[in-house]
Amino acid sequence: MPSNKLARTNDDIQFVLSKLIPQVKDPRVQQGMISVTRVETTGDLHYAKVWLSVLGMRDEKEFKKGLKSAAGWLRREMGQAMSLRFTPELVFEIDHSIEYGAHINEVIQSLDIRHDEDGKTGE
Repeated sequence: MPSNKLARTNDDIQFVLSKLIPQVKDPRVQQGMISVTRVETTGDLHYAKVWLSVLGMRDEKEFKKGLKSAAGWLRREMGQAMSLRFTPELVFEIDHSIEYGAHINEVIQSLDIRHDEDGKTGE
């Protein structure tokens, strides 16, 4: 369980990165709508694991390569935007939960469920 200060730092990093990632010029990174879903920072602030969800991603492998090449720029810009003793090294992970949730919603919507006159579902 992270401390309150660490939780606030995670939230701040998430906010700053959500503003910076759309500014990355690398076309490998610009593959759809990108959301920073979660950030977990180590207690010593040396590493931050960043989970990203991308709707409309074409190539996950190329996306991760683009992020890795832009990590230095993102780290520098994040360090200028935040006043931290250490600017953490960024480690990116892909979060498929939103994509999975959208798929489940499509499956549920495609089900043929009949309703009775009183609003109850019937068999």
